[in-house]
Amino acid sequence: MPKVRRSKKPPPEGWELIEPTLDELEQKMREAETESHEGKRKNESLWPIFKIHHQKSRYIFDLYYRRKAISKELYDYCLLENIADKNLIAKWKKQGYESLCCLRCIQTRDTNFGTNCICRVPKAKLEEGRIVECVHCGCRGCSG
Repeated sequence: MPKVRRSKKPPPEGWELIEPTLDELEQKMREAETESHEGKRKNESLWPIFKIHHQKSRYIFDLYYRRKAISKELYDYCLLENIADKNLIAKWKKQGYESLCCLRCIQTRDTNFGTNCICRVPKAKLEEGRIVECVHCGCRGCSG
């Protein structure tokens, strides 16, 4: 199985602890990329890729900020090697964006009326029984 590493620089200490999980997520990503998209809308075929990308970034974020299980050097290495999305993690550190699904959901230029995505609307402000599904990533509500 190919390694996740990309640069010639050796990974910092502690890489052995997170490598199996990252390899597993990388394998899932490859399967999602090669999966057939027959019968799906154009956006729907990308939803599994967004989901796995979110999982990988959340894994690194939780290890560093919540559990304090990895070092600063290993965290920086993962960001520099684009293993985790540094822009998404930067948003997770801000109040109100702790459970953001993807960056496209907060970009106002991607919507018709210059607003956030429907998944960013709190569930309490939506109609009862209405099923919300983001067109960008398939999220069913990440506002909390």
